[in-house]
Amino acid sequence: MPAVSEAAPLGLLQLVLWSAVQATAVACTVFIVRHHLRTSDGDSPDLLFWDLFGGAVVIAPALLIPAVTSPPAGLALAAVAAVSGIAAYRGSPAVLSWYETRRRRRVDGPLCRAAAAVHEEIVGRWARYELDPALAISYPDLADVRRPETADFVKALREAEMLKTAGDPGYPHAVARLGQALDRAETAAGVPAGVRRAGQNA
Repeated sequence: MPAVSEAAPLGLLQLVLWSAVQATAVACTVFIVRHHLRTSDGDSPDLLFWDLFGGAVVIAPALLIPAVTSPPAGLALAAVAAVSGIAAYRGSPAVLSWYETRRRRRVDGPLCRAAAAVHEEIVGRWARYELDPALAISYPDLADVRRPETADFVKALREAEMLKTAGDPGYPHAVARLGQALDRAETAAGVPAGVRRAGQNA
């Protein structure tokens, strides 16, 4: 009897360890498979095979070895695998979205900071035509939103501001379009190259 009582905690510990291995392996396999399916670029069948194979290498022994020793333990581990798989499947969209957001911020962060500097420079160029009396008199079209080119610039400005506030990855492209819109508005208003360069260097 003492021998049995001493062996019981060890068996329980083994079951807990196998359960942890099983749950982790199943959850990781589900996450990796869903990630590759979500970001596949034509070679998803190969990726899917290796994802499943890699998971099976861990999952199968973690299920079969305890099951051979104790069938009830095998059933318990099968239940653990099923529960962890379902939980990982249901939770993976949120986790993958969080991961993608962090990755995008890490990659797009420098681009967005550079775009913000260009954005500020463009707004400063445009503001001169409203704040400088001489320029306002010489080029009134740049303050007249009835002009198609000026209206397009104002629209592009609003879009860039909105994407900047939202932290949208399309913000750098919006800033590029904003600069092009200002160039077209200046051309339509007849602003000479020298005045434009002065605004860019201001």
